[in-house]
Amino acid sequence: MSHVDQGRLELMHKYWNAANYLTIGQIYLQANPLLREPLRPDHIKPRLLGHWGTSPGLSLIYVHLNRLIQDHDANIIYLAGPGHGGPALLANVYLEGTYSEIYPKISQDTEGMQHLFRQFSTPGGVPSHVSVPTPGSIHEGGELGYVLSHAFGAAFDNPDLIVAAVVGDGEAETAPLEGAWKSLQFLNPRRDGAVLPILHLNGYKISGPTVLGRASNEHIHQLLSGHGYDVHFVEGDEPMQVHQDFAATLDVCYAKIRSYQEDARQHGSTQRPAWPVIVLRTPKGWTGPKEVDGMAIEGTFRAHQVPVAEVRTNAEHMHIFENWLRSYHPEELFDEQGHLVPELAQLVPVGDRRMGANPNANGGKLLVDLDLPAFTDYGIEVTKPATELHESTRQLGKMLRDIFVRNAEQQNFRFFCPDETNSNRLGNIFEVENRCSVEAISPSDDHVSADGRVMEVLSEHLCQGWLEGYLLTGRHGLFATYEAFAMVSASMTIQHAKWLEESIKLPWRQPVSSLNILLTSTCWRNDHNGFSHQGPGLIDTMLTKKGSVARIYLPPDANCLLSVADHCLRSHDYVNLIVIDKQPQLQWLNQQDAIDHCTRGLSTWNWASNDEHVEPDVVMACAGDIPTLETIAAAWWLRHHIPELKVRVVNVVDLMTLYPSFLHPHGLDETTFVDHFTADKPVVFAFHGYPRAIHEIVHGRTNPARFHVRGFNEEGTTTTPFDMVVLNGMSRYQLCIEAMRRATRVHGLTPPLIAECNDMLARHKSYIRTNLEDMPEVSDWHWTE
Repeated sequence: MSHVDQGRLELMHKYWNAANYLTIGQIYLQANPLLREPLRPDHIKPRLLGHWGTSPGLSLIYVHLNRLIQDHDANIIYLAGPGHGGPALLANVYLEGTYSEIYPKISQDTEGMQHLFRQFSTPGGVPSHVSVPTPGSIHEGGELGYVLSHAFGAAFDNPDLIVAAVVGDGEAETAPLEGAWKSLQFLNPRRDGAVLPILHLNGYKISGPTVLGRASNEHIHQLLSGHGYDVHFVEGDEPMQVHQDFAATLDVCYAKIRSYQEDARQHGSTQRPAWPVIVLRTPKGWTGPKEVDGMAIEGTFRAHQVPVAEVRTNAEHMHIFENWLRSYHPEELFDEQGHLVPELAQLVPVGDRRMGANPNANGGKLLVDLDLPAFTDYGIEVTKPATELHESTRQLGKMLRDIFVRNAEQQNFRFFCPDETNSNRLGNIFEVENRCSVEAISPSDDHVSADGRVMEVLSEHLCQGWLEGYLLTGRHGLFATYEAFAMVSASMTIQHAKWLEESIKLPWRQPVSSLNILLTSTCWRNDHNGFSHQGPGLIDTMLTKKGSVARIYLPPDANCLLSVADHCLRSHDYVNLIVIDKQPQLQWLNQQDAIDHCTRGLSTWNWASNDEHVEPDVVMACAGDIPTLETIAAAWWLRHHIPELKVRVVNVVDLMTLYPSFLHPHGLDETTFVDHFTADKPVVFAFHGYPRAIHEIVHGRTNPARFHVRGFNEEGTTTTPFDMVVLNGMSRYQLCIEAMRRATRVHGLTPPLIAECNDMLARHKSYIRTNLEDMPEVSDWHWTE
């Protein structure tokens, strides 16, 4: 039994009625918000958009969490995983007053209530799901299974916070959510907050039954206890009994959470407790119409969206709808002015303890800038271009190591990587930091501890989801993964970018640290793993996002990587994609030249060009580390074999500079673009990703048809590094051939040289099959005058 007295539970029930009433009003009504006159068809919206089915359960949870906050001064945020539960969360942040404080037009009176109703799912209004404009949200409802990963990310290094994460039973069928149950193996009770998952089972998705909705309690208990949770069931369809049971269960779960944390913090234990999870079974569309047109509604899939659809045109539907609305007795919930009656208003937590006003759900309010070391301290001395090989990402690993040290007191930085930290040459981090695990530690483990802040789990969804939750609650981090596998979580990247696109329009949303994604082990150097590991598709995904939030960087060497990383770690409200391989590579620019290059976004490399004081015959452009290598080697070959051909080399590090300036804030003005690429000369462009991306970006530039792009064309296998570029038509010899064909002024000199390049390609093919490695003139090449 709960210690909450019956009178308070009855008030909570009325408050829940108020939330349900406001939820229905948002879906249906455009006028007569408090039914002060008989309903007429013109009071009903012409288009009924919204989802009722999950909403009563979401509101029930909200009401009870409010009570918990009041009783314990608890610091709680609410993440709504079920899709399209928007009207329920809007109803609750409206009732608590947060919504009206942020949006004064939506006042807590009859007029404001009408605005609340009219704006929902209407032109110029708000979406039907929990989204960026919803105070208290850091999670877009219906994001296909990310609610738990976001919740745990929010709880890491946030010792006072409890994240209530509501998991819909449709959402529970997704792979990301299924993997996210394992997050509790990384939650340290001594230094982290807590996540209280609430698995809300109402039995149906849009039209079909759900797996766990039909599963027995025994099966669900086995599933969740197998993951390590302490499982608590609350179920029923009689409201007061459910209120009583849920209040009692919530008290038990809260007491367990606090006892585990207190024990760990008093005695230093980091052993994983059996964290509680609540399984709440209630009917879909609970308290809604039982039957419409002879078909059952409540408790069935028909309650998922709009239970009564023809209210404007069908008198019987209007009668059912009005009876449904009046069943909540709005006259007992709101006074003559439309204010929530005082005895219900007293159930609202105070100030920032309201879940809609909690600063953890507006993380920029809590953000403390990183204390970053001077990135130049980690640079490589380059006295002459293209003469020394270094692993560029290793220099970044040294910088990340010191970022951990300098921000140890703030505890606001984590590194997320699917079991690839050492593989990606970032292992210097382990000089000062460990991998996190609160499970048993084996003597053979390498840098593993419960206090570690290197988050390695073989799930891109989890790594990126944790980081997103960490960022949105006011912290910093970096997600690094193999390039091809970034596509596993590409939908998360899309959703986070969309979140940022909308949040920057809202003055009350404070800027948060950017989502920084480092892609290594790239398509051009996964020759050892083969075709499955060869895919640069995240670049294309990012190009679909608005220029206000999307950035793509292709640093060609270590010094450029350090400059770009420093910029990205200082930035806010972007998704920054950085792509560079981990293997030893030639270094091109000294520190100052690298800084200047990255600041401009692209540069003409005069040292690699031979077009002094004349217009070039051809521009050889490149973006990406391997395209840069092949382009510079091609320019070198042409310089030595046909010096009459005037070549200009342009390297691009910030891909967005290629956009026209009216399409992207990083885009170059046309005059500067022409200064580098000329107005009419052919451009042979070697690109890290799919060639079509460059054609898309330069569309709208002067004479874009002169751009001839070579890049990844879905040709790959387990082969040698140089054979990968040959297979995709981007090798130095193929670039030379392309340049000579395009440079009409010297056509009379080129046939024997084109033949020589083709001979080298034939020799290469034979050589690797005999010797199983690349030709020395390729693998040992470096720049000479």
